[in-house]
Amino acid sequence: MIYGYIRVSTDQQNTENQKFEITEFAKKHELHIDKWVIETISSRTVLEKRKLNTLLKQVQKDDIIIATEISRLGRNILEVMSILKTCLEKGCQVWTTKEAYQLGSDIQSKLLAFAFSLSAEIERNLISQRTKETLARLKAEGKTLGRPKNSRNELKLNGKENEIRKLLSQSVPKLKIARMFSVNPTTLYKFIKLRGI
Repeated sequence: MIYGYIRVSTDQQNTENQKFEITEFAKKHELHIDKWVIETISSRTVLEKRKLNTLLKQVQKDDIIIATEISRLGRNILEVMSILKTCLEKGCQVWTTKEAYQLGSDIQSKLLAFAFSLSAEIERNLISQRTKETLARLKAEGKTLGRPKNSRNELKLNGKENEIRKLLSQSVPKLKIARMFSVNPTTLYKFIKLRGI
């Protein structure tokens, strides 16, 4: 099976340009598009909610997915890598019209996949490094990091000390008490400890 994959971000963007480009590309390579997968959705939408995810579950060995650009597949290099990895494992090829990628099981594809993988690792490290630097700077500036001491859940329990004490004296399990007050059990345990209930 040969799939034409088209994604646009908004209703204002036209899918026809991509469809034309893929159709012309297929003709040039003497291929016939068996099925079109077209979605109007932001690339920031998680893969699980996209038609592409369904397509990735359906593809089989020797199937081809044709897209205009590799960036149409995912929101960032990490997601694109994950999608390509899935395709390579299934023996499905990913072709692009603009970059002229033909990613399959050949050595060039594996080298390209390695390059993508290396880029993804570098990107992860850079993000991690930037995060650490920002946190160190904020800490040096005296800013409080993490959750506020009195989270919204803890505030729900304020003034309920006597009620909680009474429930505990009646041997009501803490888990049940947490549910009664719509708070996380951990929040309740901390509250009980802090208030000496």
